[in-house]
Amino acid sequence: MGVIIINNDTEFQSHILSNGKLVVVDFTASWCGPCKRIAPIYDQLAIKYPSATFLKVDVNVCQDTAMAQGVTAMPTFIFYKNGERVDQMSGANPQLLEEKIKHHSLSSESSTELPSPVKGQLDLSPFMVKSNVEALNESDSHPLSNCLKDDDTYLLSDCDNQLIIPITFNQAVKIHSIKIKAPETSGPKTIKLFINQPTVLDFDGASANVPTQLIEVKPSDLSSGNPIGLQFVKFQNVQNLQLFVQDNQDGSDVTRIDYLQFFGSPIITTNMSNFKRVAGKAGEVDH
Repeated sequence: MGVIIINNDTEFQSHILSNGKLVVVDFTASWCGPCKRIAPIYDQLAIKYPSATFLKVDVNVCQDTAMAQGVTAMPTFIFYKNGERVDQMSGANPQLLEEKIKHHSLSSESSTELPSPVKGQLDLSPFMVKSNVEALNESDSHPLSNCLKDDDTYLLSDCDNQLIIPITFNQAVKIHSIKIKAPETSGPKTIKLFINQPTVLDFDGASANVPTQLIEVKPSDLSSGNPIGLQFVKFQNVQNLQLFVQDNQDGSDVTRIDYLQFFGSPIITTNMSNFKRVAGKAGEVDH
């Protein structure tokens, strides 16, 4: 179902009273930096734990609800069962947030956790910058943006079978593994990975430079979409990633990638004690 946006106080009451499920509520504000940083993680948790209901309440939109629930700092997460508050936490701490969700989900008879494709890792798609992206040597009719979504479109190379694929994240992440769905014949074979480059590499530079890691992709990994593990210790603080597809499986002139996906976790470095509101007292809710 994903995260439900609450637009008024009546909606809030109806949702927290629904059928005995765990209800997690993110009290947020548009001016709150930590709220924005944890938002994509909250979205992922809503997918990972479908047995719970996930709500988002803007304290400036639903001021009466925020006051009634005693919310004085953002983000605040409050957990309800059968309309009763069972727990709460403040601050953008994704590990603690998931621990509480897991604890309260497992204590419910109706809880069923959706397993992640890579155990313990999040899909990093929400953290990828997907606007105005392009690969070097991409086909005009089959660009990079096609393979960043899981549908019937795909990325094709143009003049030969090589590609340089730049990926930028909107915050620093740790990358655990990569998933490449492609045909067993024309899918990538040898890929050089480079992290945190100041500019997009050209083909001469990518060929000559030593990569962060070189991977040899098996045809079976392409057809099954099995995640390929990376040398995790080398990918602990990634702002951008470039993939140099050096060749493809059958040596043909065109390389095709149907879907490109990364798994890992974001790096949250915000210290909530240092957070200052633009106006008013720290953690103050506007009324």
